[in-house]
Amino acid sequence: MATCPECDAEIEVDEFDVDKGDQLSCPECGSNLEVVSLSPIELDLAPDDDDDEEDDDDDLEDDEDADDEDEDEEDDEEDEGWEE
Repeated sequence: MATCPECDAEIEVDEFDVDKGDQLSCPECGSNLEVVSLSPIELDLAPDDDDDEEDDDDDLEDDEDADDEDEDEEDDEEDEGWEE
């Protein structure tokens, strides 16, 4: 048994079915929990990865902008060939 740090609900967790770092959700409050200790089993609130996902989205947008710039340079090179 483990206790949810958010709502203090008793959660049945088999220590042989989980590893340290595994994530699960509380059946009572729905909080995302992480196994931080196996003997005894202890749970803590899982870190929010929302910030990382937003950063990843920004990186993708930056990559797309870079691709657009590359295409513009290729177009300019093609135009230069016609000016001769």
